[in-house]
Amino acid sequence: MDLQPAPLQPAHVSDAEWALRRQLADCYHLVDFFGWTETIFNHISARLPGTDHYLVNPFGLNYDEVTPANLIKVDVNGRKVEDSPYDGNPAGFALHGAIHGAREDIHCVIHTHTTAVSAIALKRAGFGHDDFYGAQLTGRVAYHAFEGITLFAEEKPRMLASLGADKHVLVLRNHGIAVGELDIPRAFFLLWTVQRAAEIQVAAGAMAGDNVALPHAVSQRCADLTQQLIAGDDFAEKFFAAMVRQMRGRRPH
Repeated sequence: MDLQPAPLQPAHVSDAEWALRRQLADCYHLVDFFGWTETIFNHISARLPGTDHYLVNPFGLNYDEVTPANLIKVDVNGRKVEDSPYDGNPAGFALHGAIHGAREDIHCVIHTHTTAVSAIALKRAGFGHDDFYGAQLTGRVAYHAFEGITLFAEEKPRMLASLGADKHVLVLRNHGIAVGELDIPRAFFLLWTVQRAAEIQVAAGAMAGDNVALPHAVSQRCADLTQQLIAGDDFAEKFFAAMVRQMRGRRPH
């Protein structure tokens, strides 16, 4: 049961946008709950359906300070389209703006660089696909060479070329990852899968002995079956809602 008082919806915000804002704020809080934050840095963005605008966190706030009301609304170039006392983090606009502007199948983008993920991004081989979670990422991962902090619009076409038309995980070499999906629950489930794959790969790499390799056909079947589940109407929604309940049950209201 959700025991938290519902935040007040501003009069100028539609019901659909307010629902998206609430869900995006929950996503920020989940990333904080699981310890995947990087202080005030990194970003989670959600596109407003039917527009070229997306919602993103106000720069300077911790993830647990993000609320539905203080999320800022920007265009694909990072310009605010509504008044707000907050600004965004310019380092996120090139990455998020590029993906939102080019991929109609991606409405939520999450960028993190946890220790495990950043360790995999540093390794030339990148993500393996021999463990249960890594197998689910077969055929879904792209790689982009590090060019420094993603501040500049000139990098956008190169990031998009690296991501391609069908990948949903972009490993930013020497840096971190960005995952993108059709909506917030699907993006969070993908982030969780990527994080688990990274943690297991790092742990296995620290152990003596050879890994048991999976045939490509097996790992690809695992990825395909996962996508069939995700394509359903409520698989990711159930997962996301369960994580929100878990979070709210373990922190003060």
